[in-house]
Amino acid sequence: MMESSDLRAAAARRVIVGLCTAVAGLLAVVAVPGQSVANEPDVKRTVFVQLFEWRWSDVARECETYLGPKGFAAVQISPPQEHVVLPSQGYPWWQSYQPVSYKLESRMGTREQFKDMVARCHAAGVAIYADVVINHMAGGSGTGSAGSTFGGAGHQYSFPGIYVPQQFHWNVTGARNCQASVSNYQDRHSVQECELVNLPDLATELPEVRTRIVGYLVDLHGLGVQGYRVDAVKHIDPADMRAIVSQLRAKIGSDSYVVQEVIDHGGEAVKREWYYEFGDVDDFVYGGKLAEQFRNANGQRIANLRMFGESWGLAREDRAVVFIDNHDMQRDAGGGYLTYKDNNQHFLYTLANVFMMAWPYGYPQLMSSYDFSDFNQGPPSDDKGHTNSIYPDAKATQPACFKEWKCEHRWREIGNMVAFRNATASTGQVIDWWDDGSDAIAFGRGDRGFVVINREDSALDRTFETHLAPGTYCDVIAGDIVAKAGKGSACSGPQIVVDAQRHARIKVAPNYAAALHVGAVASARPMAEVMFEVNVVTKPGQNVYVAGADPGLGNWIPAKALQLSAEHYPLWQLNTKLPPGKSIAYKFIIVDGAGAVTWESIPNRILKTPAHGSVAVTAAWDKP
Repeated sequence: MMESSDLRAAAARRVIVGLCTAVAGLLAVVAVPGQSVANEPDVKRTVFVQLFEWRWSDVARECETYLGPKGFAAVQISPPQEHVVLPSQGYPWWQSYQPVSYKLESRMGTREQFKDMVARCHAAGVAIYADVVINHMAGGSGTGSAGSTFGGAGHQYSFPGIYVPQQFHWNVTGARNCQASVSNYQDRHSVQECELVNLPDLATELPEVRTRIVGYLVDLHGLGVQGYRVDAVKHIDPADMRAIVSQLRAKIGSDSYVVQEVIDHGGEAVKREWYYEFGDVDDFVYGGKLAEQFRNANGQRIANLRMFGESWGLAREDRAVVFIDNHDMQRDAGGGYLTYKDNNQHFLYTLANVFMMAWPYGYPQLMSSYDFSDFNQGPPSDDKGHTNSIYPDAKATQPACFKEWKCEHRWREIGNMVAFRNATASTGQVIDWWDDGSDAIAFGRGDRGFVVINREDSALDRTFETHLAPGTYCDVIAGDIVAKAGKGSACSGPQIVVDAQRHARIKVAPNYAAALHVGAVASARPMAEVMFEVNVVTKPGQNVYVAGADPGLGNWIPAKALQLSAEHYPLWQLNTKLPPGKSIAYKFIIVDGAGAVTWESIPNRILKTPAHGSVAVTAAWDKP
């Protein structure tokens, strides 16, 4: 699976230097005694978390103590700009989404605290994605969190030093004028030019408005922000987003990540695919579809997830930010999404998150929220609306999680799956699928990870066929991998043994899961490191695999062959482990989207694995 954006491909990523060069018409096998081609998992960071309404000082500590060490790519923070303050409404969460100015003074902290947070997170290897509100400004009138006054009578919106009435769609002259609130989601004009819940809608087609917005985004970038989650993009014309993003890129370059909130469940006038050109999109279908399966709604079962993907109505894989829930969907009145509240029965929220992290689709976003009982409830605060720190005191090394602050990303079963996702990032392959026809499933991620999810009400005890190298692995769902005194690693929870035939007996309690991966090995059997590299020009929809006379290569069965990565296309590459000191016959194959297999027409290739160390194979595809 290839990442979709420049930042996702580059953020906190270790560059793996290619060891081989394809030579046309030539097959070369080079043994490198005592040197490993791929002796550790791919550590590309592939997951981010939304720390909803966390204070900047707490975010900084979380980057240093948990997110960085756990391998998170980034953290999405709440809107950092000055916002309305609404004591009469109990300081609701959504006051952060009503900008008063672009000063960085909010209930999350000051500009200096913001700057300090970004720097400390960056030092921990964690990028900051700022949630930015550019579609509208605050409704009504009053004083913002930084002391700025705003508002006026009769829609004569006034935001001193920022916007004047003629820069809002209520007052602008021309076809985009709309003197109403959004009333018809089947009418694009209503959605994109009228006011979202009576909030002053910015005329983002005006050059001076675009310049002001871009100036705000550039300011954030100057402080070290590496990405933007753009709020309410559904209500902004694609032409305006194109202009804003183009101006931003012209000023800061192309290395900042952009994800856009486009709530599109299908059947409305505005389509998420209109915005793929400008960055990723939040996929609001993904979490709802998973909720149906894990809740067994309308007779659904998680065995159906074998073909989970774009055909289910999901956003395009290389543009999708996927999540089980976010701050909006937690408060979905229809209850269509799983949240922390669903863990009281059958552990559904945890299991859905485990699946999301194991399944190779999109860019996963975890949710970290707080306890709430009504839609408007803001974060834990004092009676003046000052957000409570998650840390009990300045000397505390651990946050006070799991009570008023839910900290779902720190739940062991969810947090440990970040390393699983990182370890399996080099392959998008799903292999060794198994299900019981109902609510127990298992699958592998190439030869780099294996997961079992048991949604059934009875325990599961089964021997599974995997592609993992023989050895003893930690079950990272039920425990952690910990350093042993002196040397090596140990498991704080269950160990799972993968035998010489790559079979593993795995026991899973009811409504629970198990997961093992190449980054959580307690002890490994001696194996040879092998890097395959072949030069193949393919057609759209085709992938290249290696099949051969070993369980690790599928015993010649195409459906069990290992997929090579096209990250350096037309070079297709794979790092794997095979038994040492053996002659193994193999071939490369091409498989198209319909499953049709094309084999090389030459006699079997022969790989001689060294007794110790590694071997690198370079080849050119033999055209049939």
